[in-house]
Amino acid sequence: MAEARHVLVTGGAGYIGAHACKVLAQRGYVPVTVDNLSTGWAQAVKFGPLEQIDLMDRAALDTVFARYRPVAVMHFAAFSLVGEAMSDPGKYWRNNVLGSLTLIEAAVAAGCLDLVFSSTCATYGEQDGVILTEDTAQMPLNAYGSSKKAIEDMLRDFGASHGLRHVIFRYFNVAGSDPDCEIGECHRPETHLIPVMLEAIDGQRPELVIHGTDYPTFDGTCVRDYVHVLDLAEAHALGLEWLLAGKGSRVFNLGSGVGFSVREVIGHARAATGKPVPHRFGPRREGDAVSLVSGSKRALVELGWAPARSSLKIMIRDAWAWHKTGGYSG
Repeated sequence: MAEARHVLVTGGAGYIGAHACKVLAQRGYVPVTVDNLSTGWAQAVKFGPLEQIDLMDRAALDTVFARYRPVAVMHFAAFSLVGEAMSDPGKYWRNNVLGSLTLIEAAVAAGCLDLVFSSTCATYGEQDGVILTEDTAQMPLNAYGSSKKAIEDMLRDFGASHGLRHVIFRYFNVAGSDPDCEIGECHRPETHLIPVMLEAIDGQRPELVIHGTDYPTFDGTCVRDYVHVLDLAEAHALGLEWLLAGKGSRVFNLGSGVGFSVREVIGHARAATGKPVPHRFGPRREGDAVSLVSGSKRALVELGWAPARSSLKIMIRDAWAWHKTGGYSG
């Protein structure tokens, strides 16, 4: 019998990490979730073991690496709220950067030299509405984007000095849920546009607040590129296999390549659910870019990845189905 191939998944109890664990399990890997459950859910860990530890705990990480001898790491664990990053940047630098440094040092010490990193388009900052490619200059607007960029730089330094191979995914707005409704998006509090809209539709909150109607876009609201969480998870599996095949370090954008304004997303939600979206208008949020749209040709050509589920219709439909289950409890 072949030995199990373990993959250490930090943040595997979170939204994106849990979907990545499901895809890994479907591909024959055993995902080992490392999560302190500060924002994740134990109920989302269904496809492999859970190690409830903090990334700052080097001794606990060393124990996990020794116990499972993973073939690679997928690193999702991070704080990611833009508003909070603006008001409390130290929290983001401390958690995201120091936690990542501890993880990377533990992986290198264990001889686990393949790492897939969950980065973000927030590293690009505001680029005047251009299509963003992997070669676009990185000019983050807040501590979230800055901390992710710092981790990218860290990975390159460890690659040069210790041979750490890495795939960096800079992805855009993630939406949708597992169509089987085994897992889904569940944040407390919820801040992402589509689940917030669904809560407003369902009466779980009074209304959706549209933050800013004076942006230089065609309808005055922010424009974002949305990608289905399962498409994202599939990309991470492809990135893992890229590394295990010895192809070396690489950066990829992940998005649909199409931007939608907040008003357009509201229209799609109304069509998908058959219900109106209660909403009101509020001021801009500090740190929000005008428009973020991906150029993901490199992932298509080199990884063979395609965002097959990343239409707003499918993403909202899947999110609505998950929403109606009631999500995780506790």
